[in-house]
Amino acid sequence: MVDDKTMNFRVEKDNNVKAREILKQVYQALMEKGYNPINQIVGYILSGDPTYITSHNDARNLIRLIERDELLEKLVKNYIGLDE
Repeated sequence: MVDDKTMNFRVEKDNNVKAREILKQVYQALMEKGYNPINQIVGYILSGDPTYITSHNDARNLIRLIERDELLEKLVKNYIGLDE
């Protein structure tokens, strides 16, 4: 028997400022090391592999403070203009 109910996916609200600041710090650390920050962050979000993020300035540990699904949700909302 096939269950055709749609699952509801919800990410708990968190401090947007915290996520934004962490992302900015990670971006800056990647720039300082000569990487293309956008490519590296996208690689991390898609794969979950933290080695896409440099350990410079503790960026790798910082990015892990944000759940990838939460980060992706925030990016999509920002892209379509639904910033909280």
